[in-house]
Amino acid sequence: MGNKRFLIFSICVLLGAGFAATSLLSYGAAKTAIREGIVATELPLTSDNIYSEIQKDLIRPIFIASMMASDTFLRDWVVNGEYDLPKITRYLAEIQQRFGTFTSFFVSDRSRMYYHPGGILKQVREDEHRDVWFFRVRAMTDPYEINVDIDMAHQDALTIFINYRVLDFQGRFLGATGVGLNVESVHSLITGYQERYGRNVAFVNPEGRIMLSSNPGWRQGQRLQDTPGLAELAEDILRSGKISYQFRAQGAEHLLNVRFLPELNWFLLVEKAEDAALAGVRRTLYVNLGLCAGVTALVLLAVGLTLNRFQTRLEEMATTDKLTGLANRQAFDILLNQAMREARRSGAPLSVLLADIDGFKAINDKYGHLAGDAVIRQVAETIHGCLRESDILCRWGGEEYLAALRGCGQEQALLLAEKVCDRVRALRPNVDGEGLSLSISAGVATLLPDDGPDNLLGRADTALYAAKGSGRNRSCSA
Repeated sequence: MGNKRFLIFSICVLLGAGFAATSLLSYGAAKTAIREGIVATELPLTSDNIYSEIQKDLIRPIFIASMMASDTFLRDWVVNGEYDLPKITRYLAEIQQRFGTFTSFFVSDRSRMYYHPGGILKQVREDEHRDVWFFRVRAMTDPYEINVDIDMAHQDALTIFINYRVLDFQGRFLGATGVGLNVESVHSLITGYQERYGRNVAFVNPEGRIMLSSNPGWRQGQRLQDTPGLAELAEDILRSGKISYQFRAQGAEHLLNVRFLPELNWFLLVEKAEDAALAGVRRTLYVNLGLCAGVTALVLLAVGLTLNRFQTRLEEMATTDKLTGLANRQAFDILLNQAMREARRSGAPLSVLLADIDGFKAINDKYGHLAGDAVIRQVAETIHGCLRESDILCRWGGEEYLAALRGCGQEQALLLAEKVCDRVRALRPNVDGEGLSLSISAGVATLLPDDGPDNLLGRADTALYAAKGSGRNRSCSA
């Protein structure tokens, strides 16, 4: 037992020390690599990914605006003189409702009317600064632009517009159409980027004002020049197109990447605290240490179970008959002594039954040892089925079986022996396609006050020989 405990303890120490050393060395290497690579690679790559996702999130409204610009109904309605105002308002309202856009619009080049789902909003003019966008779209060669502007139809709400050029069937400019996305709805996209990439994201206009932000410390409308940690970097940030920074704020180091988004005319800021950058590695370390502890525990459990199973198997091999699974002679000696002590202490009777297969040598000679082994197993199962749970049955040797019958007197033991003989006669095992006739002889003896194990078994053996001498296939009592 002491050697087993020492072995398990040694395995525990070796596994624990090895796993812990490996995990800590890996953590140190990963920490160094992250600190070296996060500014040069990770943040710029995250910035590129977010930029790509922003472009992807704008594809759907661009597609909607493209569909409107090529819609035959819209072009025919303009070419035919823009009559029947309810038709165009219904059309724009249906676009807005079906695709869930914040607004939809059409501005005619001929009449300069600004149509939206509620009717005519206004008439655009070249001298009106709010209408500059239309004349810019009128003069450009690209099919569309993405523009951030206020929406007069919604109390000057900040809106991302997709302005798409509408051409007639000869390629002449008819006007501009498209849809608008509320900047507040785009804010949910920013929050999604922050959750997906684990980085704080902000958009800043060319004047340095924060337009959208997932960083609670960077309020919407706040200027970079007034933001702790960024005030001294603000001028350089607004002048750069794509660059990385490191700054300190609220007692912690922060890493920042900046890039300019020409589609929105905004700067994209991607920021993360250095502690947050290393949080994933620390979690990995804790997980690794936990896994190490778990693996060590499982290994120790497996070793313990293996040793216990091996020990149990050795004990079974020492006490169990391999052929029948019954107790062997050595085990029965121990169990019989225990049963005899219990019988003398309680005053209950105790009998033994010794049985032997009749003519077994002839079975071996005629059918072979494998058939003989099968017969021994089947007879063992048959005898075991006749006994009670409190009785003890063993293979005494060769084709002999010995049972200790607790609480069973001589008369009851003899009746049980006769029952066993009857059951074996009815067995008829199939050997080489032939139903084999079997019988056993049995002798029983009951414990007397002065009996030792040898005396008790000797009288049972004498009774067995008496049964054999009386013609076999029967039982006798001592």
